[in-house]
Amino acid sequence: MTFLVLGGTRYARDLAVALQQTGMPVTCAQYGVENIRPPAPPIELLDGFDDTEAMVAFLRGRPVHGIVDAGHPFAPEVTRQAMAAAERTGVPLVRLLPPAWEAQPWPRSWRWVDDEAGAKRAAEQFGTTRPFLNLGRDSLRDFAAWDDRYVLARVLARPTWPVPAGWEVLPSTGLPHTYVAELALLSSRRIDVMVTQDTGGSLDTAKLRVAERLGIFVVMIRRPPLPAGLRVVQTVGAAHAWALRHWRPQDF
Repeated sequence: MTFLVLGGTRYARDLAVALQQTGMPVTCAQYGVENIRPPAPPIELLDGFDDTEAMVAFLRGRPVHGIVDAGHPFAPEVTRQAMAAAERTGVPLVRLLPPAWEAQPWPRSWRWVDDEAGAKRAAEQFGTTRPFLNLGRDSLRDFAAWDDRYVLARVLARPTWPVPAGWEVLPSTGLPHTYVAELALLSSRRIDVMVTQDTGGSLDTAKLRVAERLGIFVVMIRRPPLPAGLRVVQTVGAAHAWALRHWRPQDF
């Protein structure tokens, strides 16, 4: 038997390692191309399931103690897939999701929007000339019309479509950036607007602190809503404790 951890996020990796160090067998299903460095063996790695039927087949073919959906906050299709598969197979499911920034105190200058189209409108209303896009690769397409200005974009996986000539696309490791590095980057590029997503966690995130210091206008995209009835934990430690409660070593 195994625990199934879904996602390619840093907290998915941290959880998988913590479970394995406790002595639990772990299988990680990595979704998408924008994944951080995956955990090492003996943790089993799989490509993300193509659909609900594929996940159901896995759960029925290999007994699983529980599922932890530790995917990106902006990957609702993975969560819907996991909920459907868990309901059909009876396997316990929990969603690991850091607390949203929107639920915490935030600088009054932030502009909250529901999607990329809203973010583009908000940035244009501000009169941006040198924006910083800290988004997923696919989300960058919504800003492709900004071919008349300098754009700084940072992504884990470079776009497969031709970005405008005036854009600077930087690779990201998915690991936290330091305050000093973010200050040097955003000040040297004279960034005036930051467009990013509410990935959540601590508000002490370097890019947000730098934006506040430099007076950069922040456009923040809200998270998609969670399905009703989904159990959620907010830390790797809480997800680890949940897994311990569902671990049945006598089944080995």
